[in-house]
Amino acid sequence: MAPRLQLEKAAWRWTETVPPEAVAQEHIEAAYRVRLEPCQRGACRRNCRGNPNCLVGIGEHAWLGEIDENSFHNIDDPNCERRKKNAFVGLTNLGATCYVNTFLQMWFLNLELRQALYLCPSACGDGVRIHGGSSDYEPQTICEHLQYLFALLQNSKRRYIDPSAFVKALGLDTGQQQDAQEFSKLFMSLLEDTLSKQKNPDVRNIVQKQFCGEYAYVTVCNQCGRESKLVSKFYELELNIQGHKQLTDCITEFLKEEKLEGDNRYFCETCQSKQNATRKIRLLSLPCTLNLQLMRFVFDRQTGHKKKLNTYIGFSELLDMEPFMEQKSEFGAVFCCLCPLLLGRSLILFRIKFPVRLAFSLQFLFFLVFFPFPAFLQELVERDNCKFEEWCNEMAEMRKQSVARGKIKHEEVKELYQRLPAEAGSPYDFISLEWLQKWLDESTPPKPIDNTACLCSHGKLHPDKISLMKRISEYVADFFYRRYGGGPRLNVKALCKDCVVERCRILRLKNQLNEDYKTVTNLLKMTVKGTDGFWVGKASLRSWRQLALEQLNEQDEDAEHSNGKMNGNAQNKDESNEEKREEEEELNFNEDIVCPHGDLCISENERRVVSKEAWEKLKQYFPKAPEFPNNKECCSQCKILEREGEENEALHKMMASEQKTSLQNLFHDKCRPCLGSWPQETDELYIVSQFFVEEWRKFVRRPTRCSPVSSIANSVLLCPHGGLMFTFASMTKEDSKHSDENNLSLIWPSEWERIQKLFVVDHVIKITRSQTAEGARYASEPQLCPECREGLLCQQQRDLREYTQATIYIHKVVDNKKVMKDAAPELNVSSSEAEEEREENKPEGEQDPDFNQANGGTKRQKLSHQSYITYQKQGIRRSTRHRKVRGEKALLVSASQTLKELKIQIMHAFSVAPFDQNLSLDGKILSDDTATLGSLGVIPESVILLKVPQGCANGDKGASSLEEEQNP
Repeated sequence: MAPRLQLEKAAWRWTETVPPEAVAQEHIEAAYRVRLEPCQRGACRRNCRGNPNCLVGIGEHAWLGEIDENSFHNIDDPNCERRKKNAFVGLTNLGATCYVNTFLQMWFLNLELRQALYLCPSACGDGVRIHGGSSDYEPQTICEHLQYLFALLQNSKRRYIDPSAFVKALGLDTGQQQDAQEFSKLFMSLLEDTLSKQKNPDVRNIVQKQFCGEYAYVTVCNQCGRESKLVSKFYELELNIQGHKQLTDCITEFLKEEKLEGDNRYFCETCQSKQNATRKIRLLSLPCTLNLQLMRFVFDRQTGHKKKLNTYIGFSELLDMEPFMEQKSEFGAVFCCLCPLLLGRSLILFRIKFPVRLAFSLQFLFFLVFFPFPAFLQELVERDNCKFEEWCNEMAEMRKQSVARGKIKHEEVKELYQRLPAEAGSPYDFISLEWLQKWLDESTPPKPIDNTACLCSHGKLHPDKISLMKRISEYVADFFYRRYGGGPRLNVKALCKDCVVERCRILRLKNQLNEDYKTVTNLLKMTVKGTDGFWVGKASLRSWRQLALEQLNEQDEDAEHSNGKMNGNAQNKDESNEEKREEEEELNFNEDIVCPHGDLCISENERRVVSKEAWEKLKQYFPKAPEFPNNKECCSQCKILEREGEENEALHKMMASEQKTSLQNLFHDKCRPCLGSWPQETDELYIVSQFFVEEWRKFVRRPTRCSPVSSIANSVLLCPHGGLMFTFASMTKEDSKHSDENNLSLIWPSEWERIQKLFVVDHVIKITRSQTAEGARYASEPQLCPECREGLLCQQQRDLREYTQATIYIHKVVDNKKVMKDAAPELNVSSSEAEEEREENKPEGEQDPDFNQANGGTKRQKLSHQSYITYQKQGIRRSTRHRKVRGEKALLVSASQTLKELKIQIMHAFSVAPFDQNLSLDGKILSDDTATLGSLGVIPESVILLKVPQGCANGDKGASSLEEEQNP
């Protein structure tokens, strides 16, 4: 047994010998475990929850030894955010903006571009002091944002800066990765357009000078040698990397000749005819910064999607482009690598055209070169640096104050913990263990003490809350309440004698229950003579021991959970069981023979007489049980109602027989009129709701169990304006899409005369036929209301598109042949009428409480009142029951689920992979996997045709194929 359970058992062991009326102070202190020995440090590996005097392992170890000052705060050293000497400044990744940060760093390292941007005039003005009238200045344009970012990257004291203002000005989504090549093109175009409006030519043409080169598309005729040249500018070269391992190989392929032959021949202006030709790209001039875009994404014809190539591409720090140029330069065309590969986006930039012999020296100078920028930018950078220094000083001061407070609390906690235990015979208080742990946790400042969750129903300390409490000295308790407040205080006066006495009674009854059960069983075998006995319900007697045990447990549990929260934290106490008990309204012992009027029920089959001795034993466990002596008369009101009920049953049987005789064809659904083929023997027919007919048939079948139908409510077939809600076409099979046959029942004129005598009719509805020169003409009384009819149809369509957990049927066909043979229709067995038939045919013995005797009373039977359920039908009921045939399968679906999800359901039902399923509904192919069932017209009770190729009829697709289809 666990130590906590051992302590729990030991705390109440005295109840075995002490009756409730003899409980003394020593027993109360034993229940509250006041006299348990306190645990010593080192003896317990963890805190003893069952011992309120154990004060080790509650978090004190963090305060009793030497403590590192860093444990008093959670503030990082602000100097870690400071830029190191001769180090570059980083940029914060805002989520998916790594491609933006990479370009910013590359453009920053382009000295000519940086210098040109510094020369652009700003809204702040070069001569205005920031600390004068423009202290609130913030960059507005893209150019100003770029200026400010470059200035911070050059002279900021921060280790990294935040580019969010620049990203926001561009309108980029920080949570979505963009294509780096596309971003480069668009931003270069935007920057070029912005700078082109500047007067300074060094600024106006900087983008073209740094990034723009020229190449020509050259086509040479093989017949006459004529050369056609189309010169074009470029800002980057897009290189194919598939099949290559070196960057130079990619450039060679980009510039290779293409043969124009066959259908792809070239029309030569000189030859005036199509001729074989060659076409290639010639590099005419290169920019100072050469941008090479490696095309790592290619189209995969098998999947129809782009795929990423993992090809290794090697390149050196120096790239000699002279062999690829049309004209040779006396200085050569060697480029120095500006930055490494932009991971995931395949970008390489090479910087500055220069002779080979100067490559390394220029490269070195390029990366440590800084130059002055405009005064207003310097002011902005200084302002940001001042803010950074202020933040650093503030963080350092906060760290210092936290350390000082921590040292003070350290000494305080060490002193209080030494005086925390309550000495024997000294005043003490109980306090929450959870609160003590929070007090010892330096990261969580303690809240006011809240002991309300530990209280019993008498306003004192509940004995079952001891495992959550600790007993401390009055001295420390006084300090806690002065410092933190709260309450109520729980000292020796808070020990609840009433709770201890009640628990003693419950425990003794639990121990005595088995012996009393044997005694009561023997007493029940004795014959009761005279009027000394008492009436007891048979169902109560069968389960009294289980009822008593549960009642004792509930009393114990209710007492244990008399309060709902501890220090503000809610303790959910089996809320589902509470709701269940409220819904079921279970009866207590002997309430099964109490009638609705609170008196003894009239049915003697449900009760028996027990001796006075047996009743006194039972009353010990059920003191509030209703008591009925043997000579007690039954309820007079129930006797009157019983006589009236017998008279009503006879009356109902007579009414049902008379109505069935008068309306035999309507009851048996024989010889019914049909609007589709109007009967020649009459020119008028009457209409009632089908719901009335069904309820009336139920009464006629079972007049003693169903209420009689006294009126016909035809108002459900009319709109609020009194107009008819159904068209003549919808009452026939002419309009199958909006058929209302199942909502209406047609009545012959002779039947209508008898119906008016038997029932109260609120509205008369009839259809008349008249002969005209054009033919038969039909009219209804009252007339159709078109607006309300349209509203009804719209509402029905909405209902059919917004269903959840509705049944549809899948009918499988292989090569246009039905799978099932000799398929016979079969009705679903969920009909309410079938349930009623089963209830009607139940043996009478099963209704007797004594029919099923419990062995030993070990299984408790639910005792509940008979409930009278009233069904209120509103609106129009549509009967859409489907006759399922053998071989079909029913699926539960919702209108919001997709066709793809339905195919997965069908896969599990028929073992046919989704890609082999050809689905159709009413001849319409269902192919859009992303569409919802509601949008595809799949309504409840729909039958979907599943056509399967012959090879897949037996589900021969492998599991891996099915899995791939579910997880493409």
